[in-house]
Amino acid sequence: MLRGLDIRDMLIIDRLELSFQPGLNVLTGETGAGKSILLDSLGFVLGWRGRAELVRQGAEQGEVTAWFDLPVAHPARDILQDAGLEVDDELILRRINTRDGRKTAWVNDRRVSGEVLRALSETLVELHGQHDDRGLLNPRGHRQMLDAFAGVDAELGATQTAWRALSAARKALVVAEARIAETRAEEDYLRHAVAELDDLAPEAGEEAALDAQRRLMQAAEKIRTDITRAHEALSLQGAEGLINDASRWLQGAADKAEGQLDAPLAAIEALMLSLDDAQRGIESCLDALSFDPFALEQAEERLFAIRGLARKHDVLPDDLRAFADDLRDRLAVLDGSSGDLKALTDQVQAAQAAYDAAAQDLRAKRQAAAQKLDRAMAAELAPLKMERAVFVTEVTPADPGPDGLDAVAFTVATNPGAPTGPINKIASGGELSRFLLALKVCLTQDVAGLTLIFDEIDRGVGGATADAVGRRLAELAQGGQVLVVTHSPQVAALGGHHWRVEKHQSADQTLSTVVPLDAGARIDEIARMLSGDTVTEAAREAAKALINA
Repeated sequence: MLRGLDIRDMLIIDRLELSFQPGLNVLTGETGAGKSILLDSLGFVLGWRGRAELVRQGAEQGEVTAWFDLPVAHPARDILQDAGLEVDDELILRRINTRDGRKTAWVNDRRVSGEVLRALSETLVELHGQHDDRGLLNPRGHRQMLDAFAGVDAELGATQTAWRALSAARKALVVAEARIAETRAEEDYLRHAVAELDDLAPEAGEEAALDAQRRLMQAAEKIRTDITRAHEALSLQGAEGLINDASRWLQGAADKAEGQLDAPLAAIEALMLSLDDAQRGIESCLDALSFDPFALEQAEERLFAIRGLARKHDVLPDDLRAFADDLRDRLAVLDGSSGDLKALTDQVQAAQAAYDAAAQDLRAKRQAAAQKLDRAMAAELAPLKMERAVFVTEVTPADPGPDGLDAVAFTVATNPGAPTGPINKIASGGELSRFLLALKVCLTQDVAGLTLIFDEIDRGVGGATADAVGRRLAELAQGGQVLVVTHSPQVAALGGHHWRVEKHQSADQTLSTVVPLDAGARIDEIARMLSGDTVTEAAREAAKALINA
């Protein structure tokens, strides 16, 4: 329940503090006096989006503070707890707007975001303004209004969850079908490529090893001839034979040389040993360089085959094996596609069945709530002098979606036997106001701790009809709180608490203020509303009659 509102330097209000009471609170005043500024200020502290320029001319910042009583079970307590804010029996909201447009908000002296304010406001205040019937006229909002009346949060949540599951299952099936179709289109290529790669069976690092082996064999072929010639030059037919001859000839002459040939013969013997070592080394090298010419041909063929496949598939030679594994995986998808598609199709069917069941359950709840709402509206319209009007909530099939299978539209017939139709085409301005009031009463009757604010809900009606609207507002305020901005003396006369909004102009500024009215001032105000600027005794007597009726 709203207990007070403190406004500083907002629009044409310099300082204003109001204390509100339970029951029916009435605000009246001349047109343009500033009644809407009160609502703009309240909306500002509640985080609603409204006017961009709110700071009073000449002030550096505007500030609004509102305080509320919170009963034990009030839903705002849960929001406060979720936001990590202090929970108490009193809730204080404060918000500042600087001249440059920066906004700062506090809840119980803790800084909060505008989102927290707006979440709290949904549990604290509901405003029905002069143009609020546009929501009633828009069928896109009717389903949400019926769902709120029906209390189908659980059923709606189940339907939305089922829709998401169905959408995900359908998407998975479409993706799988597209992937399989793409794979099937290249099936021949995949099978040929896998067979070709499997036949070759390249290994990582094999290309480098083959290249080194090939280069070695090519080099051996070129140098082996020279090495063979060197081996022949050192053999018995070459240097070894000549040295043997020299050694034999020297040994034959050594006996007669008186020792002069001993040293040369020793050197020749050492030379023969070294020559033998050289010959064995050359022979070992020739053995190492010996290869089958067919082996070089085979190595070259395999090397060229590996490099050719790498170029063909645009991968590195060392990546051919991994590439083949990837192609095999794609073929496995194709080979197992029938089973996968069946499993995914089964999942879609199961998700569709779950969605249909949830949506049908939601539809049944909506249809039952529609009948209940129609009966409640009939009961509300009668005291508003519209007992002959017929309100019908139509629940019709719609395209499936996250919110179910239904379209909802509120239709009316203002007279029995007349066809029903959209409210904006059937109802007049005064009828629209009463339909709106009746509907809001029906939709909020089970909401505890909510302050209802009606901004000129009685426009377009007068006399007995305005009196009926006022009496319904007064009944609605019993046990709760209703604030009404009105130009109707019949509605004002039924208020439990009455304030008059006044505008004062001087040479350099215009200011608005709100004055609480005692019993005498209240009679004068209602008399003014009845007669205009000149308040007569007859108007005062009429005002007394309205108040005491």
